[in-house]
Amino acid sequence: MADKKRRPSAEEFEDLIRAAVPLIYLSSYEEERARWKLQEVATRRERELVTWSIVSGFKSRNNVLGADVKDPVAALDAIDKLEAHAIVCLMDFHPYLEDPVIRRRLRELSMSIAGQTKYRKHVVLMSPVLKIPPELEKDLAVVDFDLPDVEEIDGIVVSTIDQAPAKARENVKGLKDKVARRRVVDAALGLTANEIRVVLSKSLVRTRDLDVGVISGEKRHIIRKSGILEFYDTDARIEDIGGLEALKDWLRKRQMAFTDDARKFGLPAPKGILLIGVPGCGKSLSAKAAASLWQIPLLRLDVGAVMSALVGSSEDNIRKAIRVAESVAPCVLWLDELEKSLSGVKSSGNSDAGTTARVFGTFVTWLQEKTSPVFVIATANDVTALPPELLRKGRFDDIFFVDLPNVEEREAIFRVQLDKLNRRSDHKRDVDEFDMEALVAATREFSGSEIEQAIVSALHDAFEAHEDITTERIVKAAHDTFPLARTMKENIDGLRMWANGRARYATPKQELAVEASQETSAAAGVSDLEV
Repeated sequence: MADKKRRPSAEEFEDLIRAAVPLIYLSSYEEERARWKLQEVATRRERELVTWSIVSGFKSRNNVLGADVKDPVAALDAIDKLEAHAIVCLMDFHPYLEDPVIRRRLRELSMSIAGQTKYRKHVVLMSPVLKIPPELEKDLAVVDFDLPDVEEIDGIVVSTIDQAPAKARENVKGLKDKVARRRVVDAALGLTANEIRVVLSKSLVRTRDLDVGVISGEKRHIIRKSGILEFYDTDARIEDIGGLEALKDWLRKRQMAFTDDARKFGLPAPKGILLIGVPGCGKSLSAKAAASLWQIPLLRLDVGAVMSALVGSSEDNIRKAIRVAESVAPCVLWLDELEKSLSGVKSSGNSDAGTTARVFGTFVTWLQEKTSPVFVIATANDVTALPPELLRKGRFDDIFFVDLPNVEEREAIFRVQLDKLNRRSDHKRDVDEFDMEALVAATREFSGSEIEQAIVSALHDAFEAHEDITTERIVKAAHDTFPLARTMKENIDGLRMWANGRARYATPKQELAVEASQETSAAAGVSDLEV
């Protein structure tokens, strides 16, 4: 079945006007741009566009309503009595919805407008915050106003340059070069029209050109202000992952899956993967490395920040995060330790009036239906805390189980960590001088992060003794460590039992099959190094 692309918000709004829907909630931070779009629709549908605010009252081209009406109840009464074909836009009306009188008046107004045949009227509540009281949920049609697309951003780029001083225009190379211009447009995706104008002007002031680096840097700051989505800067490489060859091979095969050539070939954009497994074994690192491998932005979604204390805000937050991620696409959307945020879904009706369940429902529906190239990487340590709906086929392309590293993987992790030590240190060590058999045997049942900490602990000991790090020091640090696989053995055994037959292994099965014999042979040579 072909993917169904979501209709642009302006078209969706016009459809509601044509369908004679009385009450519409338009969620947008871009008041000026949204009003411009509403004016276009009003002109095409032969309606008068009227705006109202608590400060200015009613405003319209033909002054069909009095400007002195600033009380919200009186404004609704005036709309009910209005004898004209009109779209009346109430600006920042969401605080008044807490008043039961306003809620009741809106319901009566909706019924009154629906019952009229002489005049075609529509009331639009425009606000950056989506707050709908239960009484109005069935009466209001909701439209999420789209952020600027590629074509619109290109127009903003041209108009911003046209308004710049002549000297600034002379130095702008990005306007003439089509490739450079498209890079600028792509860098600005995910921002509002006003934010784009500001960041372009800032780039002109700072570099006298349209600099992608300036735009991307400012874009990170702007998106971080939401407190929900974060641009995650990472220098992680796929080579920094020790082992997990099956997972890495899966990611490499999809490296070109977001290109236009892949679309022409008929290849759908990958949806995402769920990484379940033992803590500290490379799940989060894999998310960072995937974005780096594919050379696309990495966005981290703070699910905890989504769960706002304000009723209705949590649902709005997740919708806002999804809109931003889709506007920045192609990108990787990373949700770390998902089970901690969704553990209350089952009891949501009793504990938080159903907020967690509604947020979860919005998210999984988007996972199932999305067509945008947003690749979701979710990680979890405790599969029993995840809602069953999340594991259903169609939500993710694959579910991978990340186990403790085997013999070969532990050696690979040691080599990666010692190489990283050389990169950040003036003192270079020859990795081949370390006894890998001894290190591997000493770190049986260790996770990747525990191996890293054993090296760090050995570094502390060596630094204090004014000596260099050695195999013996790392082995000693390892023997002083009680790995999670021992302290939480029952939990990890249960996790492995669940994964058998339910998830793909991030490590090829043939490597797992020979692990026991390798462990035995490797352990034979470590007795003389034990301390």
